[in-house]
Amino acid sequence: MIIEVGHYALVLALATALIVSIVPVIGARRNDAAMMALAPVGAIVMFLLVLFSFSALTWAYVVSDFSLKNVWENSHSMMPVVYKFSGVWGNHEGSMMLWLLILVFFSALVAFFGRNLPDTLRANVLAAQSWITTAFTLFILLTSNPFLRLNPAPAEGQDLNPVLQDPGLAVHPPLLYLGYVGFSVCFSFAVAALMEGRIDAAWARWVRPWTLAAWTFLTAGIAMGSYWAYYELGWGGWWFWDPVENASFMPWLAGTALLHSALVMEKREALKIWTVLLAIMTFSLSLLGTFLVRSGVLTSVHAFATDPTRGIFILAILMLFIGGAFALFAWRAPMLKAGGLFAPISREGSLVLNNLILTVATATILIGTLYPLVLETLTGEKISVGAPFFNMTFGLLMIPLLIAVPFGPMLAWKRGDLLGAMHRLYAAAGLALVAGLVLYYVENGGPVMAVFGLVIAFWGMFGALADLWYRANFGKLPFGVAWRRLTGLPRSAFGTALAHFGLGVTVLGIIMVTTYETETVVEMKQGMTAEAGGYSLVFDGMREAVGPNFTEERGHFTISRGGVAVADTWSSKRLYTARRMPTTEAGIVTFGFSQLYVSLGDPIAGGGMVVRIWWKPFILCIWGGSLVMMLGGFVSLSDRRLRVGAPTRKARPVRTAMEAAE
Repeated sequence: MIIEVGHYALVLALATALIVSIVPVIGARRNDAAMMALAPVGAIVMFLLVLFSFSALTWAYVVSDFSLKNVWENSHSMMPVVYKFSGVWGNHEGSMMLWLLILVFFSALVAFFGRNLPDTLRANVLAAQSWITTAFTLFILLTSNPFLRLNPAPAEGQDLNPVLQDPGLAVHPPLLYLGYVGFSVCFSFAVAALMEGRIDAAWARWVRPWTLAAWTFLTAGIAMGSYWAYYELGWGGWWFWDPVENASFMPWLAGTALLHSALVMEKREALKIWTVLLAIMTFSLSLLGTFLVRSGVLTSVHAFATDPTRGIFILAILMLFIGGAFALFAWRAPMLKAGGLFAPISREGSLVLNNLILTVATATILIGTLYPLVLETLTGEKISVGAPFFNMTFGLLMIPLLIAVPFGPMLAWKRGDLLGAMHRLYAAAGLALVAGLVLYYVENGGPVMAVFGLVIAFWGMFGALADLWYRANFGKLPFGVAWRRLTGLPRSAFGTALAHFGLGVTVLGIIMVTTYETETVVEMKQGMTAEAGGYSLVFDGMREAVGPNFTEERGHFTISRGGVAVADTWSSKRLYTARRMPTTEAGIVTFGFSQLYVSLGDPIAGGGMVVRIWWKPFILCIWGGSLVMMLGGFVSLSDRRLRVGAPTRKARPVRTAMEAAE
C-alpha cells in the first residue's frame, strides 16, 4: 500500500510543480502578491511530496519487497542493509528519484532562505525551478517509473551490481548530485534576471552562496568518485578521462569560473552579462552529463543501460532548457546594462584571465568528449579520444592558470600593481623553489620537468599562505597585533586561502604520482618476494572466505622494510552468488601520503597468482587537496556576509554629546 501512496505522492508533486511553474510568473507580471506567495509554499509542498515518495521506495528496498520490479532488479535479501539503502540510487530509476529529491530540496531552500529576495525575483526563480522539476518528474513517471509492480512477486532479487556494493555508493552519487543539481539554482536566478531585464550587484550577492555550495559539493563528489574507482576497480588509476568523468568535470570547471565571475560582479558590478551566461552554461553542462549517462550513447562504467525512449526524452529536456535559456539570453542580454571598467592589471583582470582559461579548458574537454559521438553520427566512423589528447591540451592550459593563482588576491581592485604583487610573493616563490628541489632530490631525481611541476604545486600552497600573511601585516606590525588582524579577517578570506592551498596540494599529488609511481607485474607463489617503493612484499598464500552474498579467494601479503615487517594486507577476487559476477578487491597499505597497491590477477600453474603491485607516492594528496578545497568552500559559506537572508543587527542610535558653542 505504501508503494501506491508513494507513487501517488509523485503524481501530486507533478501537479504542484505545474501550478508553481505558471501561477507565480503571472503574479510577477501583474505584481500580484497573493499569486507570487504561492511559489515558496508550493516549493516546500513539492519537497515534502517527493521526500515521501523517495522514502516509500527506500522502504521497499530495506524490507526486500520484490513485488516491486525496481527492487527485484537491483537488490537481494542477503545483501547488507547499508547496500540495500544505498542501492536505492544504484540504478537508473532510483538515481533519477534522488536527482529529483535534491532538485526540490534546493527549491525549498530558496523558498526558506530567500525571504529577503524581491517578491518578483523569488517568484520567477522558484517558477524556473519548477519548470525543471516538471520536466524531470514527467521523465520519471513516463519512462523511468520505479513503482512498477510484478505479479506474481519473485521469491528473490537479482542483486545489486557487485561493483556498486561499496560504501562509496552511499557517498559519491548524493554529493555529485548536490553539485549537479545545485547549479540549477544559479540557472534559475539567471533566467529570472533575464525575464525581469535587470541585473545588479545584489543579484550576484544572492547567487554566490548557491554557486559556492554547489561547487563545494561537486568538488567532494568528484574526489570521492575518483577514490572509489581507484580502490574498487583494481586498475590502480585515479582518473581515466572517461566520457562520464568528463561530464562531471566540465560543470566543475564552469562552476569555478562562475564563482570567480560572480565575485567580480558583486564587488565591482562588472562582467554582468558574462556571469549570467556562465550560470546558464554551468547547469547546461550538468544536463549534458545527465544525457550522456542515461541516453545509451556512451559505453562507460558509469553509464546506465537505457532504452532509446529515455534518451530521446532527455534530449528533448536538454534542447528545451538549454535552447530556451540561450534564446532568452540572446533576446534579453542586449537590454542589460553593461558593467564597470577596470585596468587589465587588477583583481578583476586576474579573474577575467581565470575565466578565460577555465572556459577554454571546458570547451577543450567538451570537444574531446563529443567529437567521437558527432563523427559516428554523421559518418558512421568510430574513433576514440583518449588520455593523451586531454593530458596535453588540458595540462598546458592549466600551467598559466596555476602560475597566476597567487597573484590574484595580491592585486587591488580596478587598478593593481603587478610589481608590488611580485614583491610580496618573492618569499613564496623562493620557498616553493627550495621545497620543489628538496623533494626532487629526495625522490632521486627524475624528469627535469618534474621540478617545474613540483615548484608550481608548492607555489600555489605558499602563495595562499602569503595572502593571509600580508592581509594580517605580519612583519610590519607587532606579532600580537598582526595575530588579532589575522583572526579578525572575514571567513571568506580563509575559505579562499584554503581552496587555493588545496589546489596546490592536489597538483602536488598529481605530479608526484604521475612522475614517480612504479608498477610491477609478477608471478608469485607462496613464499616469494617482490620489491616496490623500497618495500618487500612476501606472498603468504591464498585462503577461501565467505561473505554475506559472495565467496572470495584472498591473498595475504606481509610488507617489510629493511628486514622488519611493517604491515600486511589482503587482496582478493570475489564471486557474487546471485549474478555470478567476479570483482577484484585491492589490498592498499598507506605510508604517510603514499600507498602500496596490490591487485590479484589470474591464477598460474602450481598454485600461484599473477600479482600487480603499484607504488604510488603522495597519491593521497590528490584527494586530500580536494578535501581542503571542500573545507574552504564550507568556511566561506559560514561567512555571514555570504549567507542569503542573514539578519543584520539594527544600528543603535548614536547619542551626540556636544557642548554649546561659547
